Amino acid sequence: MKFDNRITRLLGVDIPLLQAPMGWIARAPLASAVSNAGAMGIIETSSGELDQIRIEIKTMRELTDKPFGVNIAQAFVRDPDIVDFVIDQGVRFVTTSAGNPEKYTAKLKDAGLTVFHVVPSLAAAIKAVECGVDGLVVEGGEGGGFKNPREVSTMVLLPLIRSAVDVPIIAAGGFIDGATMAAGFALGAEAVQMGTRMVSSAESPVHQNWKDAIVNAAETDTVFLNRQHSPALRALRTEKTSRLENEPDTNALSEFKSLQELYFGGDMEASIALTGQVCGRIDSVRPVADIVADVQREFFATVHQLGSQYPAN
Repeated sequence: MKFDNRITRLLGVDIPLLQAPMGWIARAPLASAVSNAGAMGIIETSSGELDQIRIEIKTMRELTDKPFGVNIAQAFVRDPDIVDFVIDQGVRFVTTSAGNPEKYTAKLKDAGLTVFHVVPSLAAAIKAVECGVDGLVVEGGEGGGFKNPREVSTMVLLPLIRSAVDVPIIAAGGFIDGATMAAGFALGAEAVQMGTRMVSSAESPVHQNWKDAIVNAAETDTVFLNRQHSPALRALRTEKTSRLENEPDTNALSEFKSLQELYFGGDMEASIALTGQVCGRIDSVRPVADIVADVQREFFATVHQLGSQYPAN
């Protein structure tokens, strides 16, 4: 069976699944694997390394002829011409996040791009729709990465926002397989975004130590930091993050100076490993193509099973 909804048609993908735009991680090797699997690979710009990002986008076009997108994480933008940069790369799809949708939406739309904005609350969703976005990424607090300090779970946030807006929604936070995708669709989404599952994939560029830590983690092995600051974040539990959890006045962002020593050097105490609660459900490192294919198969199996078990009439 095949997917056919507003998001597959709008983005030109076969499978309504996005890979999260993780800084330094969401680059051509991982994103092209996602796109080649029929889903939507995303290139990050939050690293601020735009010269390298330009190379990554060029490499994407060498590795895949399938659609892909770019993310603009507004809180981490260093170049005031970031919108012109993205437009000049010739991409057709962009997600904006960590900022005000008023800032970039109109210019991106005027250039012909499809724009989805990431939102953590109902008020933010309504504002983004009023700004003219094509759709939303609704991000629950169980997901990894940077967050609203007042996090709300996907189970609550997604149906709440769906009840108030009619634009296509990509659900993020807690998604790992076809069953969770089906749950997201039942609550109003037409696509899902996966971060931690992609961090731990075979094509992910992060050190094996981080992948192993995800595979070995329990569902309780993440911490929510920076409740007194902005942005807050969810990360894997380590000695460092456990200490920060008990030091609410300390801004955890100060620990990102040695980020690459963790990401690519494997020193799990050097920085903070942004990771979602679904780490507790991941038990192996797998190729992206296998992950995406299983999501598709499991989604339709779940929907069929529910339809058979609970027929409408």
